[in-house]
Amino acid sequence: MSDRAALLRGIRAWLAVFVVCLVLSGATAFPLVHELRWTEDLLRALSVPEHLPALMEWITRVREGLDTVDAEYPFVLYGTDWLAFAHLVIAVAFYGPYRDPVRNIWVIEFGMIACAGIIPLALICGPIRGIPFWWTVIDMSFGVFGVIPLYVVRQRIKRLEAIISGTASGPASGPTSGQPALSAR
Repeated sequence: MSDRAALLRGIRAWLAVFVVCLVLSGATAFPLVHELRWTEDLLRALSVPEHLPALMEWITRVREGLDTVDAEYPFVLYGTDWLAFAHLVIAVAFYGPYRDPVRNIWVIEFGMIACAGIIPLALICGPIRGIPFWWTVIDMSFGVFGVIPLYVVRQRIKRLEAIISGTASGPASGPTSGQPALSAR
């Protein structure tokens, strides 16, 4: 297998993992009310209240809040439906780099910026909304862990770009030969 093919395969594998995580995080935002009930039941079955009472208190408080919203103001949960939808739409955007990584590296960089943006959002909005700091740290971890595969993909795309620009010379290469053009930055 050539270096180019190996890099492309690695890029696509990392992107697939990232997209699956985006889809899962989006899909789990739809059934929040039921998920919190299941989570609370599971944590009680695992004796979490005895070992991590603050976690259990927080989960119970959030579940009670969601139950109230669901019973009295279900339209508020429509906002989390849009959150879920946004995750799914963003996941679709990563098809561009999957298909043509060099030309669509900007999507990877956009994702990295979005991951970095999670940190100030959590630090500013968390306290405003009464979120415990330890939960804010968990929220920020999504940005930290999300940027890792994107950084790896970006590095590999840069290597792929170098290979393409070093070998893409002559009349047989480029868009006129039936191959898609890969931009050289």
